[in-house]
Amino acid sequence: MVAKTKGIKELFDEVIDTGLCASCGACVGDCPYMVYYKGKVRMLDLCGRDEGHCYEYCPRTRTDLDSLSRKLFAKPYDGSEIGTVKDIFMARSTDPKILKKAQYGGTVTALLALALAEKAIDKAILCRTDKDRMPAGHVASSAKEILQCAGSNYIAYPALEALNRMPRGSRDRLGIVLTPCQSIALAKMRLNPANHRADIDNVSLVVGLFCTWALAYDGFTGFLRENVDLPKVKKFDIPPPPANRFDVYTGKEVKSFTLDEVRQHRMPTCAYCLDMTAEFSDISVGAVEGKEGWNTVIVRSKRGADIIETAVRKGVLETRALPQQNLAHLEEASLLKKTRGLKEIVSRTGSRNDLLYLEMPDDVREGLLGSG
Repeated sequence: MVAKTKGIKELFDEVIDTGLCASCGACVGDCPYMVYYKGKVRMLDLCGRDEGHCYEYCPRTRTDLDSLSRKLFAKPYDGSEIGTVKDIFMARSTDPKILKKAQYGGTVTALLALALAEKAIDKAILCRTDKDRMPAGHVASSAKEILQCAGSNYIAYPALEALNRMPRGSRDRLGIVLTPCQSIALAKMRLNPANHRADIDNVSLVVGLFCTWALAYDGFTGFLRENVDLPKVKKFDIPPPPANRFDVYTGKEVKSFTLDEVRQHRMPTCAYCLDMTAEFSDISVGAVEGKEGWNTVIVRSKRGADIIETAVRKGVLETRALPQQNLAHLEEASLLKKTRGLKEIVSRTGSRNDLLYLEMPDDVREGLLGSG
């Protein structure tokens, strides 16, 4: 008997209506039955299609981490702290304009602008916000547009909606910046490509962002409206530990809140996430504790290594060795997220053999559950 393909109804029953939706956008953009509106995926009507890619690509439905790792990196998933690593170091842009506008070292902006100039990509999918801080995926086709999208957002948004809106026959090579859950959804697209969407192989560079948690749009912007003039907000920042604060920049002024105040508005699904460093990307980028103005960079694939090599050779990036203490802290924090997320899942399901949406080798599961 052939198993029933799950679709929109099951997606809402199992994910969206149970607080597991990550707002990644994998299910919207090319579907007339669903839209993303004000921070939530909403159903317009039931779908009669039996293809079920909206369900299949969701990062909170069945996700075989071993299959994804073998597809992307030709190696089994081993549950290591920060995933597949070809190289790891600190980097920052050498362009003063990028450093002024970008978050921390401006590495992501510099790499995408370089990839565009080198014709490694034709366009880049990035996050752009409106005056109400509503984030959305934006397709940038120039270095100027890429720079306009620089900076961290911290609010969950449907990045993959913009990818799904690309014309089916498009041959544009794409760079895309994704959070961990979004990069998992993209990896699932690579595992079983859809024939009615733009060719997934057009995605030529995936830059992942370190992420501990993301904020829900409605709750967080409601909190902001009570405390600041929302249209005046220019950017957000979470300084590295031990700062323990969330900074909101409104022009020349900065208003700070404790992380405990802000965490109240995080996405419920973040409690069940194991990935802090966007392990299923070509390059992962985050801040460096105690090194203001620098990024931690993890190179994971040949595509990632190639663009990094070009960036260094052309003087687009300045690099330094990542101090061993910083690496140890990163691995510790990432492992903590893995073990905490896995234990939250087991607590929810009541069984260490039922990981809700995740599949991984038994020895990896037991190793993680037995640590931390």
